[in-house]
Amino acid sequence: MENNAQLIAQCEAIAKQWLSPAFDEETRKEVQAMLDADDKSALIDAFYQNLEFGTGGLRGIMGAGTNRMNKYIVGMATQGFANYINKAFTDIQPAVVVGHDCRNNGRMFAETVADIFSANGIKVYLFESLRPTPEISFAIRQLGCQAGVNVTASHNPREYNGYKAYWDDGAQVLAPHDKGIIDEVNKVKIEDVKFEGNKDLIEIIGGEMDWDYIQAVKEAMVDQDVILRQKDLNIVYSPMHGTGRVIIPMALRSWGFQNIHVVPEQMVIDGNFPTVVSPNPENAEAMTLGMKLGTKLNADLVIASDPDADRLAIVCRNPKGEWEILNGNQTCMMFSWYIIANKKKLGQLKGNEFLVKTIVTTEVIAEIAKKNGVEYKDCYTGFKWIANEIRVNEGKKKYIGGGEESFGFLPFDKVRDKDSPASICLICEIAAWARDNGMTLYDLLMNIYAEYGFSKEVTINVVRPGKTGADEIKQMMTDFRANPPKDLGGSKIVLAKDYKSLEAKDAQGNVTKLDMPDTSNVLQWFCEDGTKVSVRPSGTEPKIKFYTEVKDASFKGAADYEACSKKAEAKIEAIKKSLNL
Repeated sequence: MENNAQLIAQCEAIAKQWLSPAFDEETRKEVQAMLDADDKSALIDAFYQNLEFGTGGLRGIMGAGTNRMNKYIVGMATQGFANYINKAFTDIQPAVVVGHDCRNNGRMFAETVADIFSANGIKVYLFESLRPTPEISFAIRQLGCQAGVNVTASHNPREYNGYKAYWDDGAQVLAPHDKGIIDEVNKVKIEDVKFEGNKDLIEIIGGEMDWDYIQAVKEAMVDQDVILRQKDLNIVYSPMHGTGRVIIPMALRSWGFQNIHVVPEQMVIDGNFPTVVSPNPENAEAMTLGMKLGTKLNADLVIASDPDADRLAIVCRNPKGEWEILNGNQTCMMFSWYIIANKKKLGQLKGNEFLVKTIVTTEVIAEIAKKNGVEYKDCYTGFKWIANEIRVNEGKKKYIGGGEESFGFLPFDKVRDKDSPASICLICEIAAWARDNGMTLYDLLMNIYAEYGFSKEVTINVVRPGKTGADEIKQMMTDFRANPPKDLGGSKIVLAKDYKSLEAKDAQGNVTKLDMPDTSNVLQWFCEDGTKVSVRPSGTEPKIKFYTEVKDASFKGAADYEACSKKAEAKIEAIKKSLNL
């Protein structure tokens, strides 16, 4: 109780600072209401910490407080970012791109960001209205800018907003810039923020950049002939109330597809996401309206992008004619197979190509690359690490694709973040190729499993909100390191990797160093039967994730899919018990 009373007193002291004239009347009223309330839980959650400007920027629930997304927290973050940019580029006038998605307060935050950058002498290219995250990345490179910001909370629930920070290569910031920016942000006080913008330094951009971006997306095309033969492929698309609404149908038409239908209720821009519980393509519920329209129109496939259009979801028909939602690993695997197999067939592989996947993504992709003689690279979770592999290999090797299990893929190198417009166009090409060869996407998936091995992947999310939750997640990682499991669901662990210490230990206790560009708070365990489990606290949400992958060598074809899936699910349940989840 004493500790709780102390915490309340600390939060009250910080909150009272937000009653000063530096904050607007609406903010002061919201803070005063929290101070006056008998229940102090809202006050504690809003003020117990500063919303951390991490390596990807900001993300949090909107509202007043130091642990919330509001124009003051956004303002201090932007002032710190501006200070770092001006120190890093002293011989030129730096320029930045600023964009936003459909979320509530998105335009206000984006204009606040633009004003602060311009007040600090930085040229700003501000998008006229909402745009996809990958287009922001593209615009930074296209305009030769030094940095960029996109105001988005990606696929998070409606209460959230966020702020992705980009560097001059169009990728989210990495070392040493990430830590340098964080240091500058942490120095800023509210009175340091230059909120009054210099309108002469803000240029509005829009349609011309859209055109350039859509032309660039066509570089992801592998085989135009197959699209011309199957141009009537019946496609249903939903932007989930977000930024893909204009760009993606236009991009599909530019590739040659002519039979595109949109989900009308979800074409409406709305940060409250009224037609879904959460605008996350990982949630099957979010695809309900698309599948309903797909059934009505007898569509070949249903596709969707999340609010900032960096992630995609794909739904295809199984042999019974029912809709089957592909998971992120299956999506990534199918992209990887198609790019390699068809570039190979068309003579487009010269021997210097490489593919990238994250360490928590299915190992089947590694098998596809190995068997076809294509180099693949493993990297940390987060697309900035895939972008880093593109950057360090630029001019030496040719990037042909990279993705992660969380529904993100990038099939070309003009963008340095996950890109649903390009990926959606490519999955439609893959569906066209499958139909050209008498198959559905589902049939193709089964063929890939039969050739390269079946695996089932399930991500277990353990959500622990608030300060107590953050402490609990931290303790879980401490306990796993102190007392690692010996087996998982009855399978003996033969290799354990700790990316925080960059050490791998085999069953005999031999230790080797992991070759990674930085450390990360991730644990991985590999079992003798091919089972893989990765444990990682989320950097953007109050959760810890357990990525499980289970293999089954008995899979020979589509007839085995259901039985192998059920066996794998039972194994994953046993793994959960092993980890006390």
